[in-house]
This record gives sequence, structure tokens and C-alpha cells, in this order.
Amino acid sequence: QVQLVESGGGLVQAGGSLRLSCAASRRTFSSYTMGWFRQAPGKEREFVAGIRWSGTSLYYADSVKGRFTISRDNAKNTVYLQMNALKPEDTAVYYCAASRSTVVLVDAQFYDYWGQGTQVTVSS
Repeated sequence: QVQLVESGGGLVQAGGSLRLSCAASRRTFSSYTMGWFRQAPGKEREFVAGIRWSGTSLYYADSVKGRFTISRDNAKNTVYLQMNALKPEDTAVYYCAASRSTVVLVDAQFYDYWGQGTQVTVSS
């Protein structure tokens, strides 16, 4: 069983930045593909970014491409989401997720483990 814990959310003005972290509980973390999803109240959970175990294969939703950067540090069992130029429409609960697939997946149903989420609120 993989436990994931997100942190780094908060309140920020439009145009500002936040860095989210997701810490995993086991040493086998490096074998998992990792993704970030977000969900606003009353809306479906949507894919934000994903990274393959090697760290060389990255994928972003069109809405965040050029503004967000996903990365991972396998030695620390941690994945990050650097969010720049934030917009009010980025407001959501952000979740990290792990998949046993070796390729990046954009559908939430293919991810096996989920964190509890961290709130990101962008004002103005």
C-alpha cells in the first residue's frame, strides 16, 4: 500500500506562485508513474500533470502548459508541482496520485493510490 501526503497549498493572488509537494511512504515509489489532478466544487476531477518513473516523460494539460512544472526526486520519494502565473480558475483541491503503469495516464480511473488533497485558492 502506498500512502501519499500533499502539502504546499494556500491562498495566493493571481499571477503568484505556489509549490506543491507530495511525499510517498515507500521505497518503491520510484517505480510508479505520478500525476497531479485537481477538483473544484461541483466539477469533475481533471488531470493537471504527469511524470513517468524515469522523470524524462512529462505531460501537461493544455490549461497549465507553460505555467506549471512537474518534477520528482526519487531519492526523497517526493513529487512536486511548481505553479506559476496562477489564475483564479486554478482554484481547486489538488491531489497527487500514483499509478503502477509505466506510462503517463490522464484518466483518474487508472491511478491506484491517492492523497487527501491540498487546497489552492487564487484570488482576483
